[in-house]
Amino acid sequence: MPLNKKRKLDVSGALGKEGYIYVVKDIGLKEPFIGTTEIVSGEVAEDITNYYAVSEQIPTVCSLGALINPDLSVNCAGGFIIQLLPGCPDETIDKIENNISEIPSVTEMISSGMNTDDIAKRALFGFNIEKLDESEISYKCTCSREKAEAAILSSGIKNMKEMAEDSKPTTVECHFCNKRYSFTPDEVKALIDKLK
Repeated sequence: MPLNKKRKLDVSGALGKEGYIYVVKDIGLKEPFIGTTEIVSGEVAEDITNYYAVSEQIPTVCSLGALINPDLSVNCAGGFIIQLLPGCPDETIDKIENNISEIPSVTEMISSGMNTDDIAKRALFGFNIEKLDESEISYKCTCSREKAEAAILSSGIKNMKEMAEDSKPTTVECHFCNKRYSFTPDEVKALIDKLK
């Protein structure tokens, strides 16, 4: 993609400006929480901000950035999200909005050597910041074959008998990572035997 008018990567040109954002969260209930909003700009940070405002009704600022090398490898990338708690005073909102309007882009801050703490202090200038936790981020899911078996068992004996009589395998797909677990009719019969 050619650069956009601001001489930056044309993210919205690559992603498009039509479609939906789907967010699936395991919040400890029987079913996952699924939120959906329309894409409003094709710019990821703007669309995430809109998602929180519309779907979860949480006032949110999201800022993202990436610096791409001439060989198209990623030099640095990162971002931040600031969310307001219910009952947040107007003065606090004004101070955050003022800070956000005056800080450099995330790409500039990261490429200049600022770390997450530096960026938080800059975005929340004038506030007392207390770091409560820090953890590594990774894309992982807690699904397993055992959980897929439990899903089949929870479908009831009648449905399981129909699965066992079918000549095709039964497939359970994780709603979070899209991993598929396949069970042959004989494996479903073995699960039925567990219920007896």
